[in-house]
Amino acid sequence: METRTSGSEERAGETTVREDGTAPRSDSYGFSLLPSVRATWAPKGQTPVLHHRFNWKRLSMSAALCFRPDGTEASLVFGIQPGAYNDQSLIEFLTELRRHLDGDKVTLIWDGLPSHRSRVMQAFLKKQRKWLVVERLPAYAPDLNPVEQIWGNLKGSELANLCLDTIGEAEEIVDQGLCRIGNETRLAFAFLRHCGLKL
Repeated sequence: METRTSGSEERAGETTVREDGTAPRSDSYGFSLLPSVRATWAPKGQTPVLHHRFNWKRLSMSAALCFRPDGTEASLVFGIQPGAYNDQSLIEFLTELRRHLDGDKVTLIWDGLPSHRSRVMQAFLKKQRKWLVVERLPAYAPDLNPVEQIWGNLKGSELANLCLDTIGEAEEIVDQGLCRIGNETRLAFAFLRHCGLKL
Protein backbone atom coordinates (compact mmCIF):
# COMPACT_ATOMS: atom_id res chain seq x y z
CA MET A 1 0.00 0.00 0.00
CA GLU A 2 1.33 3.40 -0.95
CA THR A 3 0.49 6.33 1.33
CA ARG A 4 0.42 9.83 -0.14
CA THR A 5 0.30 13.24 1.42
CA SER A 6 -1.31 16.30 0.02
CA GLY A 7 -1.63 19.83 1.34
CA SER A 8 0.71 21.58 3.73
CA GLU A 9 3.46 19.94 5.74
CA GLU A 10 0.97 18.24 8.05
CA ARG A 11 -0.68 15.21 6.48
CA ALA A 12 -3.90 13.40 7.35
CA GLY A 13 -6.59 10.87 6.36
CA GLU A 14 -8.18 10.14 9.62
CA THR A 15 -8.80 13.05 11.87
CA THR A 16 -6.01 13.55 14.30
CA VAL A 17 -5.01 16.35 16.60
CA ARG A 18 -1.37 16.60 17.39
CA GLU A 19 -0.18 17.68 20.78
CA ASP A 20 1.51 20.58 19.01
CA GLY A 21 -1.82 21.47 17.44
CA THR A 22 -2.69 18.98 14.71
CA ALA A 23 -6.03 17.13 14.82
CA PRO A 24 -6.59 14.26 12.37
CA ARG A 25 -9.86 12.52 11.46
CA SER A 26 -9.72 9.17 9.69
CA ASP A 27 -11.94 6.98 7.55
CA SER A 28 -11.88 4.30 4.86
CA TYR A 29 -13.87 4.12 1.66
CA GLY A 30 -14.33 1.54 -1.09
CA PHE A 31 -14.78 2.22 -4.78
CA SER A 32 -15.74 -0.22 -7.53
CA LEU A 33 -15.87 0.22 -11.29
CA LEU A 34 -19.63 0.73 -11.15
CA PRO A 35 -20.29 4.40 -11.98
CA SER A 36 -21.33 6.91 -9.34
CA VAL A 37 -24.44 8.25 -11.10
CA ARG A 38 -25.05 11.98 -10.74
CA ALA A 39 -27.48 14.39 -12.36
CA THR A 40 -26.12 16.04 -15.48
CA TRP A 41 -27.17 18.24 -18.38
CA ALA A 42 -28.00 16.97 -21.87
CA PRO A 43 -29.69 18.39 -24.98
CA LYS A 44 -33.48 18.22 -24.82
CA GLY A 45 -34.73 14.76 -25.81
CA GLN A 46 -31.29 13.11 -25.47
CA THR A 47 -31.20 11.24 -22.19
CA PRO A 48 -27.60 10.58 -21.09
CA VAL A 49 -26.74 6.88 -20.97
CA LEU A 50 -23.80 5.43 -19.05
CA HIS A 51 -22.14 2.38 -20.61
CA HIS A 52 -19.96 0.38 -18.26
CA ARG A 53 -18.67 -3.12 -17.73
CA PHE A 54 -20.42 -4.78 -14.83
CA ASN A 55 -17.26 -5.25 -12.78
CA TRP A 56 -16.97 -5.58 -9.01
CA LYS A 57 -13.21 -5.07 -8.76
CA ARG A 58 -12.64 -2.87 -5.78
CA LEU A 59 -10.26 -0.09 -4.83
CA SER A 60 -10.08 0.91 -1.16
CA MET A 61 -8.94 4.22 0.21
CA SER A 62 -8.02 5.37 3.69
CA ALA A 63 -7.58 9.01 4.52
CA ALA A 64 -6.72 11.23 7.46
CA LEU A 65 -7.45 14.95 7.68
CA CYS A 66 -4.94 16.69 9.94
CA PHE A 67 -5.54 20.07 11.51
CA ARG A 68 -3.39 22.32 13.65
CA PRO A 69 -5.42 23.36 16.74
CA ASP A 70 -4.79 27.04 16.01
CA GLY A 71 -6.52 26.60 12.64
CA THR A 72 -3.51 27.69 10.56
CA GLU A 73 -2.89 24.45 8.66
CA ALA A 74 -4.70 21.41 7.37
CA SER A 75 -3.53 18.53 5.24
CA LEU A 76 -4.65 15.21 3.86
CA VAL A 77 -2.81 11.90 4.14
CA PHE A 78 -4.27 9.05 2.12
CA GLY A 79 -3.59 5.51 1.00
CA ILE A 80 -5.06 3.61 -1.95
CA GLN A 81 -4.95 -0.15 -2.45
CA PRO A 82 -6.75 -2.81 -4.45
CA GLY A 83 -9.20 -4.96 -2.49
CA ALA A 84 -10.36 -4.11 1.03
CA TYR A 85 -8.63 -2.74 4.11
CA ASN A 86 -8.12 -5.06 7.06
CA ASP A 87 -6.36 -4.82 10.42
CA GLN A 88 -2.89 -5.18 8.94
CA SER A 89 -3.33 -2.64 6.14
CA LEU A 90 -4.81 -0.11 8.59
CA ILE A 91 -1.84 -0.65 10.92
CA GLU A 92 0.45 0.05 7.94
CA PHE A 93 -1.55 3.23 7.26
CA LEU A 94 -1.19 4.39 10.89
CA THR A 95 2.54 3.65 10.76
CA GLU A 96 2.84 5.79 7.62
CA LEU A 97 0.71 8.52 9.25
CA ARG A 98 3.14 8.62 12.17
CA ARG A 99 6.05 8.94 9.74
CA HIS A 100 4.30 11.77 7.87
CA LEU A 101 3.65 13.58 11.15
CA ASP A 102 7.28 13.15 12.22
CA GLY A 103 6.32 11.05 15.24
CA ASP A 104 4.47 13.93 16.94
CA LYS A 105 1.83 13.04 19.51
CA VAL A 106 -1.59 12.67 17.91
CA THR A 107 -5.22 12.30 18.91
CA LEU A 108 -6.93 10.22 16.24
CA ILE A 109 -10.70 10.39 15.83
CA TRP A 110 -12.28 7.54 13.89
CA ASP A 111 -15.45 5.52 13.50
CA GLY A 112 -16.40 2.05 14.72
CA LEU A 113 -15.30 0.02 11.69
CA PRO A 114 -14.82 -3.61 12.83
CA SER A 115 -11.11 -3.42 11.88
CA HIS A 116 -10.75 -0.43 14.22
CA ARG A 117 -12.09 -2.53 17.13
CA SER A 118 -10.39 -5.86 16.41
CA ARG A 119 -8.09 -7.58 18.90
CA VAL A 120 -5.13 -7.14 16.55
CA MET A 121 -5.79 -3.39 16.26
CA GLN A 122 -6.38 -3.00 20.00
CA ALA A 123 -3.05 -4.73 20.73
CA PHE A 124 -1.31 -2.44 18.21
CA LEU A 125 -2.92 0.70 19.65
CA LYS A 126 -1.93 -0.32 23.18
CA LYS A 127 1.73 -0.32 22.08
CA GLN A 128 1.38 3.14 20.45
CA ARG A 129 0.22 5.07 23.53
CA LYS A 130 3.41 7.18 23.62
CA TRP A 131 2.34 9.03 20.48
CA LEU A 132 -1.27 8.04 19.70
CA VAL A 133 -4.56 8.59 21.52
CA VAL A 134 -7.70 7.24 19.83
CA GLU A 135 -11.15 8.74 20.31
CA ARG A 136 -14.14 6.98 18.76
CA LEU A 137 -17.03 8.66 17.04
CA PRO A 138 -20.50 7.64 18.24
CA ALA A 139 -22.12 4.75 16.39
CA TYR A 140 -23.89 5.64 13.14
CA ALA A 141 -22.53 9.19 13.08
CA PRO A 142 -20.90 9.71 9.65
CA ASP A 143 -22.15 13.31 9.82
CA LEU A 144 -19.55 13.94 12.56
CA ASN A 145 -16.63 12.68 10.45
CA PRO A 146 -15.21 15.33 8.08
CA VAL A 147 -13.43 12.62 6.07
CA GLU A 148 -16.87 11.46 4.88
CA GLN A 149 -17.08 14.83 3.12
CA ILE A 150 -13.92 13.95 1.17
CA TRP A 151 -15.60 10.85 -0.24
CA GLY A 152 -18.72 12.84 -1.14
CA ASN A 153 -16.65 15.53 -2.85
CA LEU A 154 -14.68 12.92 -4.80
CA LYS A 155 -17.85 11.07 -5.89
CA GLY A 156 -19.50 14.33 -6.95
CA SER A 157 -16.49 15.55 -8.95
CA GLU A 158 -13.87 13.19 -10.37
CA LEU A 159 -15.97 10.01 -10.04
CA ALA A 160 -19.34 11.41 -11.17
CA ASN A 161 -20.76 9.42 -14.12
CA LEU A 162 -17.33 7.92 -14.72
CA CYS A 163 -17.24 4.62 -16.65
CA LEU A 164 -13.81 3.00 -16.65
CA ASP A 165 -12.46 -0.31 -17.92
CA THR A 166 -9.71 -0.99 -15.36
CA ILE A 167 -9.11 -0.42 -11.68
CA GLY A 168 -5.75 1.14 -12.63
CA GLU A 169 -7.54 3.94 -14.49
CA ALA A 170 -9.77 4.44 -11.47
CA GLU A 171 -6.77 4.62 -9.13
CA GLU A 172 -5.16 7.34 -11.24
CA ILE A 173 -8.33 9.47 -11.22
CA VAL A 174 -8.93 8.90 -7.49
CA ASP A 175 -5.32 9.88 -6.78
CA GLN A 176 -5.73 13.12 -8.77
CA GLY A 177 -8.98 13.90 -6.95
CA LEU A 178 -7.51 13.31 -3.51
CA CYS A 179 -4.50 15.47 -4.40
CA ARG A 180 -6.89 18.23 -5.54
CA ILE A 181 -8.79 18.06 -2.26
CA GLY A 182 -5.57 17.92 -0.22
CA ASN A 183 -4.18 20.99 -1.96
CA GLU A 184 -7.26 23.06 -1.11
CA THR A 185 -6.80 23.75 2.61
CA ARG A 186 -10.06 25.71 2.71
CA LEU A 187 -11.92 22.50 1.79
CA ALA A 188 -10.52 20.66 4.82
CA PHE A 189 -11.76 23.43 7.13
CA ALA A 190 -15.11 23.55 5.28
CA PHE A 191 -15.51 19.79 5.85
CA LEU A 192 -14.80 20.33 9.56
CA ARG A 193 -17.34 23.18 9.79
CA HIS A 194 -19.93 21.13 7.89
CA CYS A 195 -19.74 18.52 10.65
CA GLY A 196 -20.26 21.20 13.29
CA LEU A 197 -16.83 20.53 14.79
CA LYS A 198 -14.20 22.96 16.03
CA LEU A 199 -10.52 22.53 16.81
